[in-house]
Amino acid sequence: MESNTKDIQIRGDKVIEHIPSIKDKALRINLNESIYGTFAEIGAGQETVRHFFRAGASSGTIAKAMSAYDKDFSDAIYGIEEDGRYVTESRLKKMLAHETQLIEERLKRDKHPNKIFFSYANTVATIDFAKQYKGHGWVGIKFQVEPDEEYNEIILHIRFKETDAKLQQETLGTLGVNLIYGAFYKHNDPKRLLRYLYDHLDKDQLEIDTINFSGPRFADVDNRLMSLQLVKNGMTDAVMFGPDGNNILPAAVLYKKNILALRGSFRPVTKVNMNMYKKSYNMFIEENKVDEENTFVVFEITLSNLKAEGEINERDFLDRAELLCSLGQTVMISNFQEYFKVVEYFSNYTKARMGLAMGVSNLVDIFDEKYYRHLSGGILEAFGKLFYRDLKVYLYPMKDEDGVIINSNNLKVHPRMKELYKFFKFNGKVVDITDFDEKNLEIFSRKVLKMINTGGEGWEEMLPQGIAEIIKKDHLFGYQVETNTINQ
Repeated sequence: MESNTKDIQIRGDKVIEHIPSIKDKALRINLNESIYGTFAEIGAGQETVRHFFRAGASSGTIAKAMSAYDKDFSDAIYGIEEDGRYVTESRLKKMLAHETQLIEERLKRDKHPNKIFFSYANTVATIDFAKQYKGHGWVGIKFQVEPDEEYNEIILHIRFKETDAKLQQETLGTLGVNLIYGAFYKHNDPKRLLRYLYDHLDKDQLEIDTINFSGPRFADVDNRLMSLQLVKNGMTDAVMFGPDGNNILPAAVLYKKNILALRGSFRPVTKVNMNMYKKSYNMFIEENKVDEENTFVVFEITLSNLKAEGEINERDFLDRAELLCSLGQTVMISNFQEYFKVVEYFSNYTKARMGLAMGVSNLVDIFDEKYYRHLSGGILEAFGKLFYRDLKVYLYPMKDEDGVIINSNNLKVHPRMKELYKFFKFNGKVVDITDFDEKNLEIFSRKVLKMINTGGEGWEEMLPQGIAEIIKKDHLFGYQVETNTINQ
């Protein structure tokens, strides 16, 4: 009797996406007669290449596997880093460049006309013996999709969350296979590639807080948008990108720095935002313990702000980012709705003095108990975390409906919070920005955005110099050249 091998489907079955096992991923690459490359892994054993050896048929894929564990050997191969460190993006890029050059030199194209080469590398530090530092690392791949094509590159930074070195090694190996498989088979959809990096991994094992794509296959990829995906997917709580639009490692730029942060919608960035920044910055660098050369400024947008109108509008996000970057600012996208979480996050990297610049309405919100009901210690716990650190709030005034200017002396908080507010005010934790242009108090982002959308006049004067021109030139926030109205 002929057997029926077709899968049985039961009423009510749901479609489940099939995720190949790590062995299947490694084997598929091994069995591809065109993919050929090298593995260079430093710091956690040869955990990635091990999967390819074990899967079988690896001789057609692995040209070389190595680990230059000794620092002198590593320096002799890849050169000496200026800062003397080994677990850095610079070291990873040198590893990838060196190994790619070697494979091109040693495997001649006339002998291997159909080979598509790759170099995978990682440089990591796993958890220390005292278990004080959980460890982190840089992981990357440089790869071709066609033999005669320029190389593409994916570089990411990871933070280990597990507290056992062996588990961290296994996690790194799984991530490495996912990255290599994703590079070859998911490069046409970078957003999905990001999600697939966590195949057979849990977010409690690993955090990815920086990723950058480059090369011909990623020519249309905006790395700021990839940053947003990391936070949106819960892979990390915060990401940062610089004025050039490339993602930067928070730990690298925040380490031991004095930090001044401004939170806002920046939709679009207005003269108020920039006036608040400049005035608070001038006050901040005059503080004791604040060194101007060691001060870092961050413009922060929360995920909840981006979701204000439902699902995240990626075009809208990029419009805001483009304007802030054009002003030379560093942008942070975070999952922190409460301010104390922002301060806690910064405190992971610095114990130096911090400043928060904000408007009156934001400060009043901070003293609203409803935001802290999920904490066992309520608002007192939140304020302990917020103001325990060496922190000051620089308060930008607002004008109420009667034209009265509201500052730290006459703002109104809930009666139950009045004494708590007085305590922080008296102890100098809240200081007023007194040097401001009163005309700016008439400017609101919502008002400006509506004027841009509906063809109102005069909005250009409410924005920093050059911003209106960028909005018009690049059609940001729905601006239309011909009709000056948003598409309906």
